[in-house]
Amino acid sequence: MKEQPTRDHVRARLVDVAATLLATQGPDAVTTRSVALAAGVQAPSIYRLFGDKDGLLDAVAEHGFATYLAQKPPVDTGGDPVDELRAGWDLHIGFGLANPALFRLMHTSTPTPAGRATAEAGGAILRRRVQRVAKAGRLRVPETRAVALIRAAGTGVVLTMLDETEPDPALADLAWDAVCAGILTDTPAETPGTGAAAVTLRAALPDLPDFTPAETALLGEWLDRLA
Repeated sequence: MKEQPTRDHVRARLVDVAATLLATQGPDAVTTRSVALAAGVQAPSIYRLFGDKDGLLDAVAEHGFATYLAQKPPVDTGGDPVDELRAGWDLHIGFGLANPALFRLMHTSTPTPAGRATAEAGGAILRRRVQRVAKAGRLRVPETRAVALIRAAGTGVVLTMLDETEPDPALADLAWDAVCAGILTDTPAETPGTGAAAVTLRAALPDLPDFTPAETALLGEWLDRLA
């Protein structure tokens, strides 16, 4: 007797089929009828598993974030932290340009709880990369500002290039140079300015011994002001 596919198997199959249709034929091709037909299931299965077409698309976006996260290079390879930050930028730009419909969906759909958690895991990796840059004395602005600027610039570059009929191939590099000019010092200064020194010490604060939680929080507040 042939074994019946499990609920999780059917769900994964539907997400995979929808993602393929999205990539090859565009958003208009992703209908409940077309997805069900390509997956070899009845259309009501989509409603039972996802609620509606929007729920299916939200699951595709979640799958996209998971795929993107799996491609991220290691945070600490022992190399230059700025080079590692650039590697993360290049991955973000490359993934977006290679998966235009999926990238748009990932940044416009309502995230599922799992999708939100996966996206946050990606954000945590970026924060760790930026923290390494700060610990190396190369960051001139607070870590939170650097992370926000990198995320905004990276996603903005991809969406802009996808919207252009003839995108400027140098745009991503120019945007990266502009971001670096705003957040990085040229080299770790032997006697850095007050702001850069505060950023560097702030990055190392979790590793400093002999402070109570209250003292750590207070010192962090002071350093944030200086930064």
